[in-house]
Amino acid sequence: MKVEIGEVELERTAAALAQVLRPGDIVALSGDLGAGKTGFARGVLRGLGWTGEVPSPTFTLVQPYDTTPEVWHVDLYRLDDPRDADALGLLETDAVLLIEWPERLGARLPADALRLRIDGAGEATRTLTWDVPAGWEGRWPPR
Repeated sequence: MKVEIGEVELERTAAALAQVLRPGDIVALSGDLGAGKTGFARGVLRGLGWTGEVPSPTFTLVQPYDTTPEVWHVDLYRLDDPRDADALGLLETDAVLLIEWPERLGARLPADALRLRIDGAGEATRTLTWDVPAGWEGRWPPR
């Protein structure tokens, strides 16, 4: 399913998603550079009450946030091999994972991840497309 959405509404949608997140959830955020993946992650964190900075974790790869539930904001853009993700402990944590560039995980991305794609980098309106796996019915899309 997909919707056309403005940047402000994109962050509001992310904040609504925050209200239904459970420990261990994985949200896979795909899109070109500048599409709004970090902005979406910021919206989720704001929805959980985080008031601090939300930088892109491009160089740190993982940025944990002390929220309830705990969130790890992950950017795999610089990941060369899906096996390199093992050292990050992504699939061993109970934290909610907001993963930018999830395609770098290849087949290691769990089937139960909520897959969101944001298109329209640099444009006022973005296209938000999603695939809802088992376990997310009734939680996404927000009502």
